[in-house]
Amino acid sequence: MTAPRNSSRRLRSLRYSSEKMEGTGSWDVLEWTKLDPASWSSSFSNLDCLLESERITFECCGVILINTDEAGTLLLTNFRILFLSEGTSDPLPLGTIPLVAIEKFNKMVLKAQSSRHHSTKNPPKRLLQVTGKDMRIIVYGFRPGTKQRRSLVDALLRCSHPERVWDLYAFTCGPSKFGNTNPKERLLNEYFRLLGKGSSRASMNMIDNGSFSVSNDFWRITDLNSNYNLCQTYPFALMVPKSISDEELTQASTFRAKSRLPVISWCHPGSGAVIARSSQPLVGLMMNMRSNFDEKLVASFCTQLSGHKGTPRKLYIADARPRKNALANGAMGGGSESSSNYLQSEIVFFGIDNIHAMRESFSRLRDYLDMHGTTSSDGTSSFLRHGGWTWGGGNLSSMSASVSLLGESGWLSHIQSILAGVAWIAARVAMESASVLVHCSDGWDRTTQLVSLACLLLDPYYRTFAGFQALIEKDWLAFGHPFSDRIGMPNVSGSGSFELPIQSSSASSFPSSPVRQTSGSAATQSPGSSHGLNNYSPIFLQWVDCVSQLMRMYPCAFEFSPTFLVDFTDCLLSCRFGNFLCNSEKERQECGILEASGCLWAYLTDLRSLGGTSHAHCNPLYDSSRYNGPLLPPAAALAPTLWPQFHLRWACPVEPNAAETEVQCRAMTAKHLEMKKGKEAAERKVDALSSTIESLSEELRKERNISRAAKESAKRAIKERGVISRAVQSLGCKVNFTKNGDCTVEVEDGPQKCSHSIPQKQTDVSESISSASEDKVCEALLCPLRTREGTCRWPDAGCCAQNGSQFLGLKANFEAFDKLSIYDSYFTAE
Repeated sequence: MTAPRNSSRRLRSLRYSSEKMEGTGSWDVLEWTKLDPASWSSSFSNLDCLLESERITFECCGVILINTDEAGTLLLTNFRILFLSEGTSDPLPLGTIPLVAIEKFNKMVLKAQSSRHHSTKNPPKRLLQVTGKDMRIIVYGFRPGTKQRRSLVDALLRCSHPERVWDLYAFTCGPSKFGNTNPKERLLNEYFRLLGKGSSRASMNMIDNGSFSVSNDFWRITDLNSNYNLCQTYPFALMVPKSISDEELTQASTFRAKSRLPVISWCHPGSGAVIARSSQPLVGLMMNMRSNFDEKLVASFCTQLSGHKGTPRKLYIADARPRKNALANGAMGGGSESSSNYLQSEIVFFGIDNIHAMRESFSRLRDYLDMHGTTSSDGTSSFLRHGGWTWGGGNLSSMSASVSLLGESGWLSHIQSILAGVAWIAARVAMESASVLVHCSDGWDRTTQLVSLACLLLDPYYRTFAGFQALIEKDWLAFGHPFSDRIGMPNVSGSGSFELPIQSSSASSFPSSPVRQTSGSAATQSPGSSHGLNNYSPIFLQWVDCVSQLMRMYPCAFEFSPTFLVDFTDCLLSCRFGNFLCNSEKERQECGILEASGCLWAYLTDLRSLGGTSHAHCNPLYDSSRYNGPLLPPAAALAPTLWPQFHLRWACPVEPNAAETEVQCRAMTAKHLEMKKGKEAAERKVDALSSTIESLSEELRKERNISRAAKESAKRAIKERGVISRAVQSLGCKVNFTKNGDCTVEVEDGPQKCSHSIPQKQTDVSESISSASEDKVCEALLCPLRTREGTCRWPDAGCCAQNGSQFLGLKANFEAFDKLSIYDSYFTAE
């Protein structure tokens, strides 16, 4: 806790706040009116911003959002508080918050300051301060006499924290178009991937029949907890050593708190090293209790090193708690292991504080941001940025005291402790091929943080959209992180241990945040506001913060962007979907939560489908080929900073330049994609033109070949025509050829004319010269090729001639002409 500041400075700051609100802002210029309740549903019932099945239950006009000094209308629905700016129907993000995301709200009265020379008759101002689980503090102002604040508080008491889980908006809306597939199938598929059996796919028949007992050389999947009889907070399927029987697993579970026995969460595909998880051992106050079954189970994680025959691997037992806390748990039957009882083991304590310390640290960080942001919840400017009594006055000691509040919140120190432990685990597995067993007290808070972050560093699959979902569903949901208790939601049995704190205060000035309140302040917290008797704690938010720190160290190693983390966290805190309701897989199954509500993952996937790779959830710098192995950050890089997109979005909405840079980078990426598409289209056109040119070139080559062949045929035809002419002339005939293919044959009795076209493209060129009458039979008695014996000297030529006054026929095979060997007297020399 921080020490109280100087009282004079305290009074000066409060007086400054009061004077700020006493000015001529929106408060005084508003026309305050009372609305007829009958007109509530008719005036805003058709707003475009309303979600499916979201209905307005209460309406307040003339409300001021003190943070930004804006006037507007406040609407209360069955899902959230909507604040609409004056004259518009668009919700103002700062003033709009889901009901389940409200941690507490306070009624406050701001009394008007009276002057020494004149008194004021202005009535005190009615304020309502709403503190959110997402790092914001909202203050609404109501004019006295309207009774709107009282009605709003009564409505918030009924709606903001329902008695039963079924009263949440998630069940009013139903699954809609974001239906939820069975997470058990996805868990088995992830187990199959880890065991190297990725080709196998889970199904409901496989789950119902219990036929999912797949194994490899070292590990197997057991259905021992299919009915949740072994451990009610563990998943239905467990990955355990192949050498350990189900009976031994049952015996080992009795030695661990909540029966959360050591099981495998992740195994290295190459070295065989594993990351296992469990709860604390029940060693007792004297630390002398032992279990042979538990020791055998833990020892089975030390399989032989590949390539080192007979050499067992090292086992580290990482206790997330401080050593003194582990010893103190011995008084309640818990404690920690002894390395003398677990062979090849070494015990390491990480010193991470419990859920109560994290809750108080988160609250102090939120108050710090509200005090030193661009604008505080009381509407005043940041002390560190504008004049007055700290920064502008040059009081460096005051400035240093203000800055030191961030460190005194302890949030970044807790983040650094977690990151250091995670980096240590990843290095042991990746560099030493050692196995690591991680546990805390119950094994569902700090253990889950460490195991899931170590898997994120070691396995690049978990740094994708699909892998990130598989990681959360495996290590957070399936292994029983109590989301209902930690986030402050109603559980199955009732309203749970979370009680919504209601505060009332009356002061002469505005006590904007608990950090500004001294022990004598009138705005004291109610007993329920300290959360000391409940289990509310931002454990999962802290884990997401750690993921953002890793993304800052390795901006190109993650497929998703910081914007995705923010939207994912907002969806979780709003309880709009059923994925994170209840405290265990067993509770969600017994109540049918997933069948009756929508799926967060389906909703986020649908958002990404609208923008593709240029969507705000996609990391434009992602390089999977470069970061395809483990990430091992050095100790010097484990210096966390505030997460701008989440921590500063309400207190310093203008400052997170990282988001603007990301938007610009995404715009450049979109432009690059457009240019790339244009380049690809141009390349396709070039390819098409090249293909056309090649086809035309091929056709041109064919035409040239055809032309060449035609010329050869023409030359041959000319040669053959000469041969025919000489052959016919040797018979006493005279043949005259014309250009059009006609020929004239002159014989002794007179000329007879016949027309014949000479073929130009045939290989066997034949001439047929005939008279009009083809009915006469040629006796071939006068053929000059006839021998004395009556045989033909040129039988292969197929030549036949008849001299007469009416008929002359000649058929010639020109290839035979070339082969003919007769007297040269038949032909004249060319």
